[in-house]
Amino acid sequence: MTQQANALALTSGNELVAAVSNPGALGTIEAYISAVNRLPMLSAERETELGQRLRDQDDLDAARELILSHLRLVVSIARQYLGYGLPHADLIQEGNVGLMKAVKRFDPDRGVRLVSFAVHWIKAEIHEYVVRNWRMVKVATTKAQRKLFFNLRRMRPDGQTLDTAQVDAIARELDVRPQDVSEMEVRLSGHDMALEAPANDDDDNFAPISYLSDEGHEEPTRVLERRAQDMLEGSGLEEAIDTLDERSQRIVRARWLQDDGGATLHDLAAEFGVSAERIRQIEVAAFKKLRVALAPAA
Repeated sequence: MTQQANALALTSGNELVAAVSNPGALGTIEAYISAVNRLPMLSAERETELGQRLRDQDDLDAARELILSHLRLVVSIARQYLGYGLPHADLIQEGNVGLMKAVKRFDPDRGVRLVSFAVHWIKAEIHEYVVRNWRMVKVATTKAQRKLFFNLRRMRPDGQTLDTAQVDAIARELDVRPQDVSEMEVRLSGHDMALEAPANDDDDNFAPISYLSDEGHEEPTRVLERRAQDMLEGSGLEEAIDTLDERSQRIVRARWLQDDGGATLHDLAAEFGVSAERIRQIEVAAFKKLRVALAPAA
């Protein structure tokens, strides 16, 4: 690559420096891919020179040029994992992390081009991201499970259920146990389900929350609410009423705590020798005091 081409690559890459960690920084993923594909690739001689500068001098400009020239490789590899339903930009971002790790460990004196060395690191980071985010519940944790996760869907004929012979054949090809193949097939065939129904779902009777609740153990918040209600209707209310003067207690009890419907304002007015309006005023004042007395309990 000529010196002029090198300068052009670095100039074109300025806008991509921030985008390496966030492919969406250029506006759209299409804009990012277009910018990446415009960057020229490195010759073997230039790649070796840059690798030596990075290794021997910790030259960050050399590392930057190595990374930028291989971003198109990440885009190509990330495209292979779109079938898992994860955002393309996120797949590219994780692949870029793998590329940076590869560049950091690259030894130009081994005679291996960076593109060959980086493929492993890029795929490793993307694999980790896919396994970590494809499901809320992890589906692949062991080495055998990861191998099956990324190969079983491709090897299943038309996505059909595997018979015993097919399970054994896949197990032999991937060097795993047949029971591992059967278990991964079940996991891949399942799907996540929200515990609660969506907010716009009018019929929430079939959400798991409605039939997975343990009726034998009441929810803690409901226990506390019920205790507070019992307090208000029982001893708490009685204690609050006891703070009133005798006339106010008589009016509240006679008006509101009788099973037969309670006394009227005129009945109590006749009993105390005052107007019905005066009884109403006493009642209102009593309720204000009760609310203050019951506030801590509520």
